[in-house]
Amino acid sequence: MNIADEIKRYKPINAEEKAEWEIIKAFLEEKGELALTRASQLAHFTSTAMIFNEAKNKLLMVHHNIHHTWACVGGHADGMADLLQVALKEAEEETGLSRVTPITEEILSLDILHVAKHYKRGEYVPDHLHLNATYGLMASEGETLQIKKDENSGVQWVPISKLKDYTKEEEFVRVYKKVIKKAIK
Repeated sequence: MNIADEIKRYKPINAEEKAEWEIIKAFLEEKGELALTRASQLAHFTSTAMIFNEAKNKLLMVHHNIHHTWACVGGHADGMADLLQVALKEAEEETGLSRVTPITEEILSLDILHVAKHYKRGEYVPDHLHLNATYGLMASEGETLQIKKDENSGVQWVPISKLKDYTKEEEFVRVYKKVIKKAIK
């Protein structure tokens, strides 16, 4: 699937989403494929995988090494124009899951997320923006989970009702709530 087509098909649900959607579309149009790489240092595309259990009452989350909080998995596009494939790849890499399926192939949330300056693998990463597409995926709670030590220190199923107790990133909680509403219809 092509990112430009996916973004055009996205239907913002409120004024906030519409404003960010317009900015993301314009940025992609201006930067083209460069926006899919970290060479675009100010802003670039990322993809988040919100992995639900079959009952859709839990999310699979990882304890993020850089941000020191529980979060859904995700990563940089790194040149890939199919952000659903990025989400599926990150889901498997960061959790050890072998069978993950999309709830839908549509983007469930499209957001501009601020990333504060930090160090990753000893390299300085300045403040920048993630133009993020979030997808809803599904996996079995019975599958074996595995920590990806260079990125996270824990992997576990978190009850949706306790989500706010696990993550301290308010910006992410806002996105999670939007996706949960769309995925559990």
